[in-house]
Amino acid sequence: MKNRLIKIIIFIELLTMISYLTYGQDTSKIKKIEIKVSLQCEMCKERILNDLSFEKGIKDIDVDIKAKTVTVTYHQDKTTPEKIRTAISKIGYDADDVPADPEAYSKLPKCCQKGGHD
Repeated sequence: MKNRLIKIIIFIELLTMISYLTYGQDTSKIKKIEIKVSLQCEMCKERILNDLSFEKGIKDIDVDIKAKTVTVTYHQDKTTPEKIRTAISKIGYDADDVPADPEAYSKLPKCCQKGGHD
């Protein structure tokens, strides 16, 4: 009887934890934005993926070299589209209407700078 009671308590606790994990996340605060960027090559893609992954609030990043876009899924209560664009700029790339940070841009390899593959 005692073992059965312990099993029931453990089962209830597990259900409570699972429901908290499943329903505890507010997906209405998760947003997605597509940003036009000045990336040129696979090295650019890797640099953006790596550096943006350290930004607070960013959940997922998809970089499309051909379309020159970065699609970011983020938590709107932790970051904003402006902060994401600024972060991309600080990596050395234009992000929509936010120009690349000149110092960061100058540190990019020549192939990653605008016209680097022409």
